[in-house]
Amino acid sequence: MTFNSFVSLQAAIAVPLGLLVAILAWKGQIEGSRSVLLFILAFFTGVMLPYNMINTRALKRQKEIQKSLPDILDLLLVSVEAGLSFDMSLKRITEQSSGVLSKEITRALEEMRLGKPREEALRGIVRRTGVPDLSSLISAIIQAEQLGGNIANTLRIQATSMRQKRRQRAEEAAMKAPIKMLFPLVFFIFPTLFIVLLGPAFIRIMQTFTTL
Repeated sequence: MTFNSFVSLQAAIAVPLGLLVAILAWKGQIEGSRSVLLFILAFFTGVMLPYNMINTRALKRQKEIQKSLPDILDLLLVSVEAGLSFDMSLKRITEQSSGVLSKEITRALEEMRLGKPREEALRGIVRRTGVPDLSSLISAIIQAEQLGGNIANTLRIQATSMRQKRRQRAEEAAMKAPIKMLFPLVFFIFPTLFIVLLGPAFIRIMQTFTTL
């Protein structure tokens, strides 16, 4: 989707919503002061709805990249330690794995094949994805290449760091689980238990009072 098509989508949603509110106000179904507020709200909703949809898809894409990054990094490390060059290792990754990150690596390899410098092609992955872990990895690889360092050692350090971060995120999600379960527990499970446990006793008490 290009920028012009995105703006067109916003207009295609916002303008009909605004016209609908204007027609309802013109027919007298909405009061004058309230119609202005509803018109602004409808137009704002039409403008922001496509943005929220794209933002949601972008966050989902970033989570997918972040989830697959440690496994792809381990595969890259194994390929480099096996004696393959860095470019051939990247190509091996695209052959052995699939997903968003693999597609981004394929695009970077195609750009390098067409003559773009490796540093620029790798930084293009960072610009398109916006994942902090991937940004730190690519920055470390570029720095090691510029300083003449051992890329295998750099990848090994980064792989250890990525696994630790993934473990920390899993522990953090596990710690948040009880808090997320509190709402359905209080509003759905507890009332059902109270009905099952106290319902028969309440019925018997009502029958006793009725008899008296």
